[in-house]
Order: sequence, then structure tokens, then C-alpha cells
Amino acid sequence: MSKALSDLLFGNGIQLITAVRRNMKSKALSNEEKLLLRKRSVIETVNDELKNICQVEHTRHRSISGFLLN
Repeated sequence: MSKALSDLLFGNGIQLITAVRRNMKSKALSNEEKLLLRKRSVIETVNDELKNICQVEHTRHRSISGFLLN
């Protein structure tokens, strides 16, 4: 993620926590951020299960009639 995008999101009150990759500069993570990164797969699984249970799908309708049919 670029520095400009990171600054833009942070300015809007959004903090994205990502793992450091080979082509990224390393940054210090707090213990809370490290814990969240370790639990990311569990969080993603729970979100996926909730979407499946509630039958929530994001479809990109290309017209009003397509929206009404789906």
C-alpha cells in the first residue's frame, strides 16, 4: 500500500493493518496490531460464514431492470 493511500485513509479515520512484505519498508507494530494480524484468518472466516448464513451477495447490476430482477 502506498504512503499516499495510507495517509489518505488515516486522515479519514481508517487504519489499515497489513503484514510487511519483501518490497515494503518495515514498520513497528503494536502488540494489539500483531494480535489482529494473527487472528485475521479467523476474522475473515467469520465474515464469510455470516455472509453465507444471511445470503448476502454484492452483485453489480448494470441496469435498473437487472437490479429489479435480482
